[in-house]
Amino acid sequence: MKISIITVIAFSALFTISCKEQVLNRAAENEVQAIFPKGEVGPAENFTGKAWNYGLVSNDTTYQTLVGNVYFEPGARSNWHIHPAGQILIITDGVGYHQIKGQPRQTIKKGDVVKCPPNVEHWHGASPDTGLQQLYIIPNTEKGIVKWMQPVSDEEYSNAK
Repeated sequence: MKISIITVIAFSALFTISCKEQVLNRAAENEVQAIFPKGEVGPAENFTGKAWNYGLVSNDTTYQTLVGNVYFEPGARSNWHIHPAGQILIITDGVGYHQIKGQPRQTIKKGDVVKCPPNVEHWHGASPDTGLQQLYIIPNTEKGIVKWMQPVSDEEYSNAK
């Protein structure tokens, strides 16, 4: 049985379209849905990769609370840092990690709420292949906002222990 060149071309085109749709669908599954604008890119001395901050509630003497949104691109993460009064993270989309110094790294995802205790060294960021979007709440800002420390090493980032 002879296969015509037109049949071969048609099957090749269908196969190519099917593969392209699968790749696009897989990429869409890992795409984070933004709630707020990206805002300003975080300083390279405090982040590995790109993290974008958009302030929602400015610090003032009435509420003494800071609220904002951070979007971490895939693989991006904060340096180790502390908040004198602690921090609350509400994960609104994506997948990422959070780790308190001396404890195992934890996977965080949409719907999770993370409490970072006062004056406890920690970091957070996106997983390698999916971005992370989070709201942050820093209460009692009269105690201070953040103290930045050393970058999270690739080994620390990759190690689930």
